Amino acid sequence: MKHFNLTEELAHDISGADKEEQLFAALSNAADRMGFDLFALAFDRRGGGGEGASMLVHNYPDAWANVYVGFDLSGTDPIRRAGEKSMTGFQWRNVDHYIPLSRGDRQLLKVARDSGIGDGFTVPRHLPGEATGSCSFAVAPNGRIPLEMLHAAEIVGAVALAAARQLIGTGSYIRRAALTERQRECVLWSARGKTAGETAGILGISEETVVRHLKIARERYSVPCRQMLILCALFDGVIGFSDVYDWWRPL
Repeated sequence: MKHFNLTEELAHDISGADKEEQLFAALSNAADRMGFDLFALAFDRRGGGGEGASMLVHNYPDAWANVYVGFDLSGTDPIRRAGEKSMTGFQWRNVDHYIPLSRGDRQLLKVARDSGIGDGFTVPRHLPGEATGSCSFAVAPNGRIPLEMLHAAEIVGAVALAAARQLIGTGSYIRRAALTERQRECVLWSARGKTAGETAGILGISEETVVRHLKIARERYSVPCRQMLILCALFDGVIGFSDVYDWWRPL
């Protein structure tokens, strides 16, 4: 009950933040009361027409922040990549349960530790085509992760990301290409690795018709190739990741 009441209090404080400075203060208080030393929230909103936006709120040591931002390590950060493989929060010590770690990944984690960041817990959130974000709580290199507070950290992190999304805004809705049902089917089978001829056999139409449907679909998305067409259809929700993955994954 003690942890429940604390979680509710911290979540209430964070959700009430209407400025970035208030979100920083609320997260700083939350991290301290849950037994963590550090926190970092990163939220990136994608958008067409230059409407993308981002937020980074943290109290990480300057030594690490300068390296991370200066060398633009977000694209290679193993914690961030692992977050794309998890539906729930995870401890950094278990990152190799989600992704294979390269020598460069291990070196990056060592640099972070040498800069004053020990083990941590990250709460990831992804909205395909719209936004991606994470909220992390960490301890100093010799600190102990408060295991008894991880459920609280999961909830607090999720509320913080929702607050960041609210502060940034969702951006204006951009109506994307509308595909016919037959065009969608052709894109789906293409995403599953089928050639135009194989797709034609599956759908009971001619190969030329499949080629034409895919050409029109590319034109509607204004993309030059099949790979970009598949990505656009996935991120728009025209086809689902599970529609593709569940079909070809080994049993």
